[in-house]
Amino acid sequence: MEMMAEGKSFAASETIRDVKTGLESNIRVLVRQVAKMYRLFDRPVDLLKHQLFGKFGKGYGREFWALRDVSFKVEAGEMFGVVGRNGSGKSTLLQIMAGILQPTAGQADIKGRVSALLELGSGFNPEYTGRENVFMNGAISGLSRKEMEDRFDEIASFADIGEFIDRPVKTYSTGMLLRLAFSVSTNLDPDVLLIDEALAVGDIFFRQKCYKRLQKLLDGGGTIVLVSHAMGDVEQLCKNALVLQRGNMVFRGSASEAVKRYYLIEQEDRLISIVPKPNQAPPESQSRSLGDEMFWPFEDALLDISGADQVANGWARCTAVGICNKDGDPSRVFQQGETASFFYEFEVLRDIEVPIGGVVIQSDKGIIVHGKNTLQYECCVPGAVSRGTRLRFRQDIALEIATGEYTFEVGLATIDHFHYERRSLYSHSDLDEPIIRLCHLPHVFRFAVVLRTGGDPVQLLHHGVANLPGSCQVSVVPN
Repeated sequence: MEMMAEGKSFAASETIRDVKTGLESNIRVLVRQVAKMYRLFDRPVDLLKHQLFGKFGKGYGREFWALRDVSFKVEAGEMFGVVGRNGSGKSTLLQIMAGILQPTAGQADIKGRVSALLELGSGFNPEYTGRENVFMNGAISGLSRKEMEDRFDEIASFADIGEFIDRPVKTYSTGMLLRLAFSVSTNLDPDVLLIDEALAVGDIFFRQKCYKRLQKLLDGGGTIVLVSHAMGDVEQLCKNALVLQRGNMVFRGSASEAVKRYYLIEQEDRLISIVPKPNQAPPESQSRSLGDEMFWPFEDALLDISGADQVANGWARCTAVGICNKDGDPSRVFQQGETASFFYEFEVLRDIEVPIGGVVIQSDKGIIVHGKNTLQYECCVPGAVSRGTRLRFRQDIALEIATGEYTFEVGLATIDHFHYERRSLYSHSDLDEPIIRLCHLPHVFRFAVVLRTGGDPVQLLHHGVANLPGSCQVSVVPN
């Protein structure tokens, strides 16, 4: 079995009674050592033998464990993420939580009404109209006919599928079906909402409505468990998450760290074809001059990262991080628009080709307000880095962002010369493929952005999350 990296402790003292009664507990979902086994048969006769003689202890066929020993808890008002590659057991876990499947071992206890938005069309009868399916889903959830009549107009208005609400669901497009399913699932006042991939669907206006609806549910004390391959959604919307790999839970903790660990798993299968041969240096023509030596702060100005989590594949480790003002002094508070210098150092534990370093800044709500790396700066980088070398980065960022508290994270990756030299010819997704993530420190430290003490033209630089470069003109048109 895979070893699990713990990111957050799981209290063994929390009991089923806590979940059912809510006494001294804010926990809505409690999953404890859940496992699911399927028996696979190579021949039909083996299935028949198992049905006839299996009860006597004689097993036929092969055991396949879709899940093994999965445990986690989710509190009221929290969105929890579940990530993993295809076939890792994510959907199986959600179906057990929804009561569709029974676990082979363990328990999944949920306090309150559950609503599930699972695979496309699940819970809908294709022969019924949209209206009939709405009332059927309400009845399954325990709501009376009168309660559903009171909610129907809001459900239909949110789904916004027009006259199709009175047509059979089998005539719906994929988008229409998802819109109606999302509207029904979130309008049944669920205490716990289970979502498998379909977090937000349709055009941008409908997606905005979806996110607002989910936030309203959370603000009201609801709980959401989200299974998704959209790492941006998981990182920005979820507080905590778990990572599944071949049915085993390999990490449980902060969503940001869970996403980074997922990326390490995702890149494992392609490392062999991407990794440079040992001690293979790039041609001389590909080496680069790094220019003048950059400023590096004194050791006492650097942060203490001895206890910081490092998500790494063993090729590098972070050895220093610092944040300073324009004068090079360590600082934790910056005025809006002031430039902050982020310093970070990695020790390379294996020969690599072109290094990529970057910084990500997140708001106190988990929103990524800025992220940039050396590829996007088009700065000078070495053509190769030998094992034992230390790489230092300095990244100056003008903090033209909203006032408030922020955290930042740093990371190191590498890319081979062939793709690096042709980086401008690739799309973003194609260029992301050959990048190997080496080491990442999620949530290194926090800092604050405050209003300027004075300013031209005014004290507040802008409204909203970030400032956008631009200009404005005014003209007067005679009457």
